[in-house]
Amino acid sequence: MEAPRVMEHIKPAHIECTKEDVAEVCIMPGDPLRAKYIAEKFLTDVKMINRARNMFGYTGYYNGKRVTVMGHGMGMPSVSIYVFELFYFFGVQKIIRIGTCGGLKEEIKVPDLILANKSYTESNFAYSYNGDPTHIAYPSKNLTEQIRKTAQEQGISVHEGAVMCTEQFGFYSDNENVLKRAPDNLDLYGEEMETFALFHIADSFKKEAAAILTVVDSKFEKTFLSIEEREKSLDKMIKLALDSI
Repeated sequence: MEAPRVMEHIKPAHIECTKEDVAEVCIMPGDPLRAKYIAEKFLTDVKMINRARNMFGYTGYYNGKRVTVMGHGMGMPSVSIYVFELFYFFGVQKIIRIGTCGGLKEEIKVPDLILANKSYTESNFAYSYNGDPTHIAYPSKNLTEQIRKTAQEQGISVHEGAVMCTEQFGFYSDNENVLKRAPDNLDLYGEEMETFALFHIADSFKKEAAAILTVVDSKFEKTFLSIEEREKSLDKMIKLALDSI
């Protein structure tokens, strides 16, 4: 299935910059303030490229590699807007989502890392997007392998497995029934709200996408990272993504 066609007169409605402002590789946290934090702490020669709707975006250099860091918001509708525009209008070739998730296995602890090798959703996102009835989406093999290799070289422990992509925040919904309805052959490691849309859109454009997730809560633990901790204490994941490009 291909990406939907956009009418010729349509311009980006949510990202306000030029194509030249955006690098071919993009690191995307959900929180725009996390994008600001990454740009200020890890990048050099940084330029703010987007502030429309307060979805901050920055382009700079990490170890000599040009990279854009931009927030994508919460949920599949929000992430789909930003990744579609980045692929379609701005020529982005690779996107790594760096996000947070809930742990679904007792052995996966807060704040372990999960490298998503597939994303399952109950939603009809793919069917609405381009008529594809699928409910499982996959990341780029090459980009995922690069992240896996970088983690191994740096001695970073990463769980690799499937994640469930929901349409609502797990703690604010009847998540146990959603889990019970998941296919029996899926071995789910975590749950979050964006990866399916990212992977499906990237595949429709024949572009690359991957996702690294930090476990910030778990139904097996009472530990729950605060808003400030979620915004600023995810450096291991951030650095792994940057080093992988």
